[in-house]
Amino acid sequence: MDRLKLTSYFIMIISSIFLIDALLFEQPDWAVYGIAIVFIPLFVLSLGLITMAKPKKEEKEERKEEPFIGY
Repeated sequence: MDRLKLTSYFIMIISSIFLIDALLFEQPDWAVYGIAIVFIPLFVLSLGLITMAKPKKEEKEERKEEPFIGY
């Protein structure tokens, strides 16, 4: 889970940098649209993955005892 959390934070930071860059600096329209199309969904995805990586208190022991095998 630590690898997932670190990757999610990395994606969130990179997305934030590109989105702030598109907002603050003068860029061609096509570049701003491209940044928005790619990095807004990546930002939202990283927030979801960060939320998923945090186990609830009652699930902590279950995750250690029994790995998730799917449904």
